[in-house]
Amino acid sequence: MTDRISPEQAPLPGSVFTRQGEDSWHPTVLSRGPWDPRAQHGGAPCGLFVHVAEQAVGEPGWQLGRMTVELVRPVPVSPLRTQVHKQASRATTRISIELFDGSTLVARAQVLMLRHQSLQLPEGMPGWTPAQLRPLPADCAERLRIPGLPEGASFYSSAVETRNAQGDPSQPGGGAAWFRLAVPFVDALPASPAMRTAAAADFGNGLSWVLPAERYVFANADLSLHLHRQPVGEWIGLQSQTQADAGGAGVTQSLLFDQQGSIGIAVQTLVLRER
Repeated sequence: MTDRISPEQAPLPGSVFTRQGEDSWHPTVLSRGPWDPRAQHGGAPCGLFVHVAEQAVGEPGWQLGRMTVELVRPVPVSPLRTQVHKQASRATTRISIELFDGSTLVARAQVLMLRHQSLQLPEGMPGWTPAQLRPLPADCAERLRIPGLPEGASFYSSAVETRNAQGDPSQPGGGAAWFRLAVPFVDALPASPAMRTAAAADFGNGLSWVLPAERYVFANADLSLHLHRQPVGEWIGLQSQTQADAGGAGVTQSLLFDQQGSIGIAVQTLVLRER
């Protein structure tokens, strides 16, 4: 008699998504989120949106300047398709992407791509974010463990490697951590810098939780990502703060870094409810 392999023992897939056609995508178990095993972590569709946008541009020399994602419904771990509309000009390309489960819209994104330039800027320009996030990943010993998030095959525990950098993640309040993709995002293709950033940026509300996950859901309904520089290297750092209100709304702000310094900012609108 052949022993049966349980889902927990089965080999993990090699990527978060596989492409099934020109505009069709199959999410694997590595896309799973923390709230429901049938629904994706927000970082999975956000990274996919960047991939679709970069493919839609169709030529080198462009970089992600801004992406706003609306998570209209829980994005299922089931076959999906995208619909793309593009408006291009000399310096900018604006891309609208809709993500469907069958005929049901589950998420959409507005992406602004900027033509890359090589400018000579003054030395030592002031900024409004910290110059760097310390300590660097190599100096962080502990994996980020967000209370209430299940273990097992998922985006959080299987598709992304983490390092806690600042704060105590077992306690409520702000914190900082480093993230890098542990597997390819789409098939065997290398993930672009902007894809890695989008995938990490959705962790802000979990990194800076203020409500216990066993009593409350604090899922984000959107993500607005702005990059002033394309990241270098595999590690993306987040320094996050969350504000929540008894009226049922919250906001998370995350400053974004690579190992060389600041790269941008991400903001999430949170929908709060009691379990």
